[in-house]
Amino acid sequence: MDVLFFLKDRTRLIRQYYELAALPFAEIMSKIEAEKEPYVPPYSEDGEPPFISEWIDASELLEVTGRCCISMLSASLQLYFKTWERELGLSCGKDFHAAFRKDGLVGGYQACLAERVGIDWASCPADLIIIEQVVLARNRDQHPESITMLRVAHAEEDRRRHPQPFFMSEREAELFEDGNGPNLFMSPSLHVSREKLIAAIEQVECLCQWLEEKMLDTKYTRRTRRD
Repeated sequence: MDVLFFLKDRTRLIRQYYELAALPFAEIMSKIEAEKEPYVPPYSEDGEPPFISEWIDASELLEVTGRCCISMLSASLQLYFKTWERELGLSCGKDFHAAFRKDGLVGGYQACLAERVGIDWASCPADLIIIEQVVLARNRDQHPESITMLRVAHAEEDRRRHPQPFFMSEREAELFEDGNGPNLFMSPSLHVSREKLIAAIEQVECLCQWLEEKMLDTKYTRRTRRD
């Protein structure tokens, strides 16, 4: 099986899905801000920005779109690992349960593949910190804590592991850079912009591209030995 091909086909569709799904929400926000039809503000003296509820809805749905794509990306990475685990006859989840429990999906497979396949993770060209946060972002998005809002915040435990989250808005990132981050009233939002999504996809592809040759070498070396 060409595992990398199917991984990249998934990431191709994730890119395409985001561009198509995000477009109407971004257009609504842009038209409201530019006061274009059908969002030309009527005369009013109440002081409240016109079409504010429409803008908020579009903004929240744009956020949901980004988080949905990150969940899809995390699932694709997990499927890549699981497929190679099966192809190589490994039992990563069982044999390295403690590593998965302590370090999550990426850390668990790092431990398993280092010992069972001989992967030298120090030479990995991908940014494993970003890739780990893809999985953490998926976990937060799929397990929200409040029914009263669509906003999803970074978990305190995740922030201890990654003090300056990759998936964070520019405004909240500026607060962290200014030294005000730790004093924020709320934990920063899980924000997946188009740029951050594309960067994360590229890192996942980079990781899997790097692993593929090593996995294939292991598979066919073992097959030759059996023959």
